[in-house]
Amino acid sequence: MRKIAIYGKGGIGKSTTTQNTVAGLAEMGKKVMVVGCDPKADSTRLLLGGLAQKTVLDTLREEGEDVELEDIVKEGYSKTLCTESGGPEPGVGCAGRGIITSINLLEQLGAYEDEEIDFAFYDVLGDVVCGGFAMPIREGKAEEIYIVVSGEMMAMYAANNICKGIVKYADAGGVRLGGLICNSRLVDNEKEMIQELAKKLGTQMLHFVPRENMVQRAEINRKTVIDFAPEHAQADEYRSLAKKMADNELFVIPTPLEIEELEQLLVDYGITA
Repeated sequence: MRKIAIYGKGGIGKSTTTQNTVAGLAEMGKKVMVVGCDPKADSTRLLLGGLAQKTVLDTLREEGEDVELEDIVKEGYSKTLCTESGGPEPGVGCAGRGIITSINLLEQLGAYEDEEIDFAFYDVLGDVVCGGFAMPIREGKAEEIYIVVSGEMMAMYAANNICKGIVKYADAGGVRLGGLICNSRLVDNEKEMIQELAKKLGTQMLHFVPRENMVQRAEINRKTVIDFAPEHAQADEYRSLAKKMADNELFVIPTPLEIEELEQLLVDYGITA
């Protein structure tokens, strides 16, 4: 089983990218489990047809410790396995603790013992902001990290910070960076800039996902693009990303940049005030 964590700046499109990639892998015949690590619990909704899945923390609050695996893992598109960590009520408690609790519970219930599972995905909230959100890196739960990024400065800044987290835990947890996924925001020279950023970090731009309204149309219909419009060109983009991820063999400890280097990258590619 390959264990993969998807990181990136908040709002960059991690959950959308993850679920569409998972749909591509499932279409290839791979068995995939998705663990949503966001209190919003929206990491699996496109795979579940928009169904409001009860989160791990909600289940524990309502049922106590007497929880079975089927209580927290639901079957979604093409037999994908979906679970949501959830979080505390707004303003109360630590969302990071929810991730720790959920992953530990999944382990205790034997979720990772299914030998038929080819991939386990962790869709992680925002940047590496605390021990809970860094858990997939910190404790070796994930072995491969992919960072969703765009040509926007703060998305690149977040990607660089995540690389610092990977470096910190690379020796202890064995985690490695598998590459950058550029989720286009139509920034000038975006593809070339992210390719250069990847080169400076010592990794690769795994795939460039073009901006396309079909993604939003599919989301409105509570589906992935592959499920909603399988013949559309954007569905082929996610199929290509899924195949590249399945075939990827380049995993590195990145070399994070200084902030001045990031700013210079923007200048070099013509992004000026």
